[in-house]
Amino acid sequence: QVQLVESGGGLVQAGGSLRLSCAASGRTFSSKGMGWFRQAPGKEREIVAAVNWSGSSPYYADSVKGRFTISRDNAKNMVYLQMNSLKPEDTAVYYCAASRGDAWYVRLNQYDYWGQGTQVTVSS
Repeated sequence: QVQLVESGGGLVQAGGSLRLSCAASGRTFSSKGMGWFRQAPGKEREIVAAVNWSGSSPYYADSVKGRFTISRDNAKNMVYLQMNSLKPEDTAVYYCAASRGDAWYVRLNQYDYWGQGTQVTVSS
């Protein structure tokens, strides 16, 4: 069992930055692929970024490439999402997710554990 708690969301102006954090419980965290998803009002939840158990070769959605960086610290059971050059279209609830596998994954049904989400609002 893995429990995930996100933090770091908030209101920021376009062009600004935020760093989201995801604290994970459970001794098996370091063996799990992790992902960040987001869901805007009226839209489906979508993948933003994902990372394998070691943190190498992360995946990014095209919409955030070059602006967002996913990282993890297995010693601290933490996953981060550094978001730079934020745009109004990045406004959404952001969710941290953990998979049973050790690779990175892009589909929602490949993740078994979810956090409660943190709101990110980018004003123009």
